[in-house]
Amino acid sequence: MASHHAFLEKVKTKGNLKDLDEAKNAAEVVFRTMRDVMSNEAVERVEEELDKSATDEVEDLWEDTNPIVSFLSKIRPQLKIKPENFLVRLRQEGNLPERDAETIIKAVFSATKEELSSERIQEVGSYLPGEIQEMWQQA
Repeated sequence: MASHHAFLEKVKTKGNLKDLDEAKNAAEVVFRTMRDVMSNEAVERVEEELDKSATDEVEDLWEDTNPIVSFLSKIRPQLKIKPENFLVRLRQEGNLPERDAETIIKAVFSATKEELSSERIQEVGSYLPGEIQEMWQQA
């Protein structure tokens, strides 16, 4: 967990979360949902950029820890997710039912954008649906 500390601290603070475990859960769910709506090529480009960043913290969170989910996401087409489903997934999968999903998503987006080039930031934004894309741009 120590290697994720700086990134997760930003997510915790900006997302009004109680601890780093909540921040980690939130980041993993937001990243999984982002990967679901992106093409495999775009996911790999983000991963390559995160790999070149000074720390491994965000790259480790970007990669899915579940090998079955990771495999399936590579062989199925990208998903079309409605903005409200993005929020529901965070609340349910992140076990954050009482939290402000929009604030948490913006916190993860903001911390992530600090790790990416402007080209990659633009590319990721192009895959996100409606209000979620707006949150990405505002973060």
